[in-house]
Amino acid sequence: MGPIRGMKRKRRQEKKAEKTAAAAAAAALPGELGQEPADWWDDFSKRITGALSTSKGFDSFESVFKISRKTFNYICSLVKEDLMSRPSNFTCTSGRPLSINDQVAVALRRLSSGDSLLTVGQSFGMNQSTVSQVTWRFVEAMEERGLHHLRWPNTKEMETIKSKFEKIRGLPNCCGAIDTTHIMMCLPSVDPSNTVWVDYEKHHSMVLQAIIDPEMRFRDIVTGWPGSLNDFLILQNSGFFKLCEKGMRLNGNKMELSEGSEVREYILGDSGYPLLPWLLTPFQGKDPTASKAEFNKRHLATRLVAQRALARLKQMWKIVQGEMWRPDKHRLPRIILVCCILHNIIIDMEDEVRDQLPLSHQHDSGYRQQYCSFSDKNAHASREKLSQYLFGGLPP
Repeated sequence: MGPIRGMKRKRRQEKKAEKTAAAAAAAALPGELGQEPADWWDDFSKRITGALSTSKGFDSFESVFKISRKTFNYICSLVKEDLMSRPSNFTCTSGRPLSINDQVAVALRRLSSGDSLLTVGQSFGMNQSTVSQVTWRFVEAMEERGLHHLRWPNTKEMETIKSKFEKIRGLPNCCGAIDTTHIMMCLPSVDPSNTVWVDYEKHHSMVLQAIIDPEMRFRDIVTGWPGSLNDFLILQNSGFFKLCEKGMRLNGNKMELSEGSEVREYILGDSGYPLLPWLLTPFQGKDPTASKAEFNKRHLATRLVAQRALARLKQMWKIVQGEMWRPDKHRLPRIILVCCILHNIIIDMEDEVRDQLPLSHQHDSGYRQQYCSFSDKNAHASREKLSQYLFGGLPP
């Protein structure tokens, strides 16, 4: 088992990928890279069989895939080269070869619906093994070609992010919100090796930790760790934690609150995280002072963006929403990563279809709030000054 660290460094590939992305986004004519033939959907929709073809509400491209044609075309353009470079004999049960668009459609349906291989195969007229292989090849291609959509912001982007966070509820110099969610798994309890995956709610699960920007975009993720580990341990074992502790991340300009008082860059986390100079958590305890209560209120309203992003991820990519039946624990982190990349692509493409989905912040239903008692003394002072500043208690 190897955790996927969201900020993998693939510098040599990133420039090439960005050029490909720009070219694909600019393409507007049918037949250009990433653009499906004009009659592709008409033809493909006629081949959809079973319950999907007769279900009310599944009579359009958007209703089946929950994304726009523009976004679909762009995703095809990303993976086209990789899928074409590896010869395959993928066919429908009728013997008809699967085009690149067909393969992307099958993979996206599998990831977005969460339906079984059998159900997806029956709907699209192909056997289970074909659905499985097509989906996995798509996942591999997206890991390589789509990772530039999931990266830590540069200095200019960070200034925009901080400005947008401050507009939510006034928190200055905030760079992100961190949260975790559990990907449920159905594993045989009789196998002693599976106990490591049992979390504090007695479910088998894999954890996804994510840092999110104000537009609900994933900026850094870590996944692959078992549910038995708490939020603090997962954070400590992440590359992000090590970079912050070395002063290589969240090391931008400090913001002056008043004369002699300033606040550094930081992210927000709930009470399951430690209070650190670069990670601010809510004040704990009963009957907080007015300034502390005000800070907690603003803190919660601002970090709701992380809860909503994780809820949207599970809502959109239902393969990670329910309880997965005996998943391959080595492949699952890579599937989660690709779902996060696809989540970001939809935001980057300004896909209007996403706005039709209801907005929720419930992503870990049935899980109680964790609490971490660890706190840094310097972070205590920074949080106290920030709370007083927000309450109007600091001198000018």
